[in-house]
This record gives sequence, structure tokens and C-alpha cells, in this order.
Amino acid sequence: MEIDKEIFQDLAKFYGEAFHLPPLAAKIYAYLIFDFEKKGVCFDHFVEILHASKSSVSSNLNLLLTSGLIKDFTKITERKRFFVINENYMVIRFEEIVEKMRAEIKILEKLMDFRQTKDKDINQRFELYKTLLNKNIENIQETLNKIQQ
Repeated sequence: MEIDKEIFQDLAKFYGEAFHLPPLAAKIYAYLIFDFEKKGVCFDHFVEILHASKSSVSSNLNLLLTSGLIKDFTKITERKRFFVINENYMVIRFEEIVEKMRAEIKILEKLMDFRQTKDKDINQRFELYKTLLNKNIENIQETLNKIQQ
């Protein structure tokens, strides 16, 4: 499998931040993105290519499996487990974003109720922000529905 080191580093950094992954889990995830043919990468290959201990690779693979970011399978002719990106990673990522936006709306509504301001400018900005969040939620949900069909 051929990888571009610069793109690999960018992917590891981006997905580490986006999914709040530890560095090794982010590297594993980034490496799997280069498996364009979805042949899968075995455990031993990760240990070798990432120069990490077996226990570190194992715990980080389990984290990625538990979070639903990757999947595993075994080939009929082999005993090894192979790992691939979960094709539904976009759904997972955007569902998380939607949940964060909904949580923010709820918190801000509680804050506005507590504050009870009559300042029209503050109330108008809050309503504009809340409308923006709701429109984004609606757009993302619409796109997710299309992806999942």
C-alpha cells in the first residue's frame, strides 16, 4: 500500500483533533484511509509500520473499533484480523456535530431564560445564532438521510 507521508501527517493531525483521538489511534485511522481497495491491514503490519508496541496498537485499535470508526474482518484463508475504515464514518462524524449543535442550543436557551434580558440587540443576535444552528442541523440531517439510503 502506497502512502504520501505529508498527507498522512495531515490526516493524522486532522482526525486526531476532529475525533479527539490519541496520536497512535489517529495514525492508525489515517493509515487506513490509504487502503483504497479495502483489502484491510493486519495487526502485525501496524506494529511494524508505526513502530509501536503490540499493547499500544491493540488498545488503540480497540478504541477505534468501539467508537465505530473502523471495522474488522477475517479472511477465510487466514486467522489474522484485518482492519478497514468504517464506510459510515461521515455519518458518525456529522451525527456528533449535530448533537453538539443541539446541546449548544439547549444550553443557550437556558442561559437566555436565566438572563431575562429585554435588550433587543442581544435577543436578536441570539435568535439569529439559534436559527443558524437549526438550519445547519437541518441541512446535515438531510444530507445524512441521503447518504444512508
